[in-house]
Amino acid sequence: MVLGLPPTLVAALLFLGGVFLVVESVETFVESVAEAALGLGVSAFFLTIVLAGTDLENAILGVAAVTGDLPSVALGTVFGEALFILGAAVGLAGVLVPFDVSVPRIYLLVTIASPSLMLAFAADGTLSRLDGALLVFAFVPFILIVYLLERRTQTRFLDAEALEADDDDDEQAVDTEQELEGENDEDEQGDAEATGVIAIAVPFLAVLGMTIGSELAVVGARDLLSVSGISGLAFGATVMSFIASIEELFLTVEPVRNDRPHLGVGNVVGSTVFFVTANAGVIALIRPIDMTGSVLTVHWPFFLGTLAIVVALFAYGRVSRPAGGLLLAAYAAYWGANYVL
Repeated sequence: MVLGLPPTLVAALLFLGGVFLVVESVETFVESVAEAALGLGVSAFFLTIVLAGTDLENAILGVAAVTGDLPSVALGTVFGEALFILGAAVGLAGVLVPFDVSVPRIYLLVTIASPSLMLAFAADGTLSRLDGALLVFAFVPFILIVYLLERRTQTRFLDAEALEADDDDDEQAVDTEQELEGENDEDEQGDAEATGVIAIAVPFLAVLGMTIGSELAVVGARDLLSVSGISGLAFGATVMSFIASIEELFLTVEPVRNDRPHLGVGNVVGSTVFFVTANAGVIALIRPIDMTGSVLTVHWPFFLGTLAIVVALFAYGRVSRPAGGLLLAAYAAYWGANYVL
């Protein structure tokens, strides 16, 4: 016992604290890197596409799990968080605020086809390191396709938040200019130097937080698995993914509530493709992953079925309350299947 606390409670606190530290550190890192890149003149448009299409905290937790000798937990997070976004996030958005959305068919085709490569590689029962490398590489054309499409059309799903941020930055710039009017150049130079130091330090501190948090989460997860009897795959697909994905509710539901469903759709499309390409690929690169057993009987069927429903709803152009309820029920059934089958 540590400080008189039961071992299970200590493990749970380590796990929860580690996941929370990873999530907060990733958000800080993304914000600081975006600000630094914008300051250097890097395209906010392209940067936002890259950041919107990745879920760093899930990838970090997955990598930490597989390096910590918990490969099934790592694979569980891939399916679990994808199901969370498709079932829980889109489902809750539809139940709370039924919404209409018009998604270009090319995005729908890319989304529904995204698991194909992983499915093909998993046909022999294992994701090898070569399979992992190809999956990571497959995420690159997705980024390129979206970049080219966004340049040539008026539909801007993945850079909408950047455009909003640019507007806010413009307003803040005007206010700042008025506030600084009359100050001398020496003070301005000093402020710029201080800002530069902070801009460099924050990403490094965020990376440190990610490292510490992921280690704590893996230690806690290993201890919880040893006393609970839950399989690593089920734990990663349910508990770990649910806790690590809470912010996905806000990224999907809040834009819908604010009559900007295209932002939520961008998050769903980008994240789904990332999970079944780069995220799974990075894990397999570190250690080949077993794709048999419940992966075939539980995770693939629920993932493909829920993905098909979401894409069909987006193609139809509306997510109603009954449809949202169906998605939530599918996610609840997925949890049940993990512990029953």
